Amino acid sequence: MFDGLAVGQSVQIREALAKRAPKFGFEEGACFAWLPTFTSVSRQALFSGLKPREFADTIESTSPEPTQWSRFWQDQGLRANEVMYRKAIKRTDQLAELGAAISVPLIRVTGIVVDMVDEIVHGAVLGKRGIATQIESWCESGFVDQLFSLLLDNGFHVYLTADHGNVEAVGQGRPNQGVAPELRGERVRTYRSETLASESAAANPNTYRLDVAGLPTNFMILFAGGRAAFMQQGEPAVVHGGISVEELLVSFVKISYVSRTE
Repeated sequence: MFDGLAVGQSVQIREALAKRAPKFGFEEGACFAWLPTFTSVSRQALFSGLKPREFADTIESTSPEPTQWSRFWQDQGLRANEVMYRKAIKRTDQLAELGAAISVPLIRVTGIVVDMVDEIVHGAVLGKRGIATQIESWCESGFVDQLFSLLLDNGFHVYLTADHGNVEAVGQGRPNQGVAPELRGERVRTYRSETLASESAAANPNTYRLDVAGLPTNFMILFAGGRAAFMQQGEPAVVHGGISVEELLVSFVKISYVSRTE
């Protein structure tokens, strides 16, 4: 799972691999992240296989993911020691340790969080064009093709997806509100009170409410409208959390070696 990878950036990585490592084949699809496209919401939904209302107590954290991932696969009939989870993987010097871990014969399934793209996005100052340049440089480091080779060579079926994408937005100012929201994002704010959510929507133009099926009943969301962000007026940024196609739609790609017949 490449944290924060938008569909267009997934295509960029695929094209980079087609040049650098033509041994890979791609069966491409797509799926939707869960709204709001906060990491703690959409990524927990991905690793747990649950609706957010089913992990309401931890909806503001990603720390339960290893347990959720293991529990999902145990429900499918695997044992706990056959399931592995790793996060914060992004550099080639981490692959040796990862390779040793996945080569243990007991391991049958592994969930890996690769967070380089999310790190690039949150540090972006030149918009998506600057992000594309950094992703290209990262691909040239060999990390992505070495990661896929490592998994395939150890007998895994490899699927690439993301928890959410990202979008270019412009600041419309920070919400004017007397009570702070539970979660603050550049594209969305969340509240535990219907009254507070309604008051915040009324006090802040170019925002809207949306009832999202599957969320906890006491988890109300307020989105920035259009391509706006809850940031300083006029400030550009690449962000996530909202409902745009670039944030909500993510790639789901099966990666395998290309079969060549003489």
